[in-house]
Amino acid sequence: MRFPSPVSLTWLADFLQAELIGDTDAMATGINEIHRVEEGDLVFVDHPKYYDTCLRSAASFIIINNKNVAVPEGKSLLVVDNPFDAYTRIVSHFRPFDNAVKAISDTARIGEGTYIGPNVFLGEQVVIGRNCRIMPNVTILAHCILGDNVIVQSGTVIGSDAFYYNSKKDREVWYRQMVSGGRVVIEDAVEIGAGCTIDRGVSNDTLIGKGTKIDNLVHIGHDTIIGKNCLLAAQVGIAGATVLEDGVVLWGQVGVSKTLTIGENAVVYAQSGVRGNLEAGKIYFGSPAEDATVKKKEFVWIKRIPLLWEKVMKG
Repeated sequence: MRFPSPVSLTWLADFLQAELIGDTDAMATGINEIHRVEEGDLVFVDHPKYYDTCLRSAASFIIINNKNVAVPEGKSLLVVDNPFDAYTRIVSHFRPFDNAVKAISDTARIGEGTYIGPNVFLGEQVVIGRNCRIMPNVTILAHCILGDNVIVQSGTVIGSDAFYYNSKKDREVWYRQMVSGGRVVIEDAVEIGAGCTIDRGVSNDTLIGKGTKIDNLVHIGHDTIIGKNCLLAAQVGIAGATVLEDGVVLWGQVGVSKTLTIGENAVVYAQSGVRGNLEAGKIYFGSPAEDATVKKKEFVWIKRIPLLWEKVMKG
């Protein structure tokens, strides 16, 4: 999540009541999670297991609960008792909850030639390009951006909160929601079917590339990046922080796990389960998804098992 303008580390330290270790003149440009951090970003860490990963990441500033770690050159620490609470406070301050009082916000921008159907909701700072069709009962929540010539069919929700939680079993409520400060960004000529759900990023953007077509009842998780000219059939489910490169095809009811990459022009047949990275340009099938030719040969042999067993029993 980008800040509206760079924010001084001394202001952040005062805001969070944190101990600042490092450059007191530094300016933070945003806050992000570890998988999407860039130079100038804040990132938070609250478990020793992940200290080193955060300290060695591209993030310039680390919100942490231990001041005795070795600080790499060029980085600064904001030391607090509870880094998760600090993260939540920052995101809530710079991107507060949209307490909407109108179906279409006065701050929403709608391009020339765009159709907005009955009962559509457009939140704060929503941007919709030219010649789009937003069909009845669509919800587009705050800060989401749609390009030109985008079609969104009825009942779809764009920009819902991420299904992403801070989990600790030493408290009464184990799961505490990570406040979603990211957006959904949809590029030109994307078509989205009816009843789809597209979650905003936790602290970055969920992105759908130009020319991609999405069927009905598809779910796309937080911080997912879908490339250009992809095709997603009905009831596909994609978990958070996953990357689909350009031209990927997922047929009906494919399930995709989190934080993995499916390579360019890969095709995954219906009802497959993707649990790891897939190479570009290949066809996959099964659960777990594997090379479709190999998988089909396996099924042929599985069907032969009863006959082979009968031959064994007869000696």
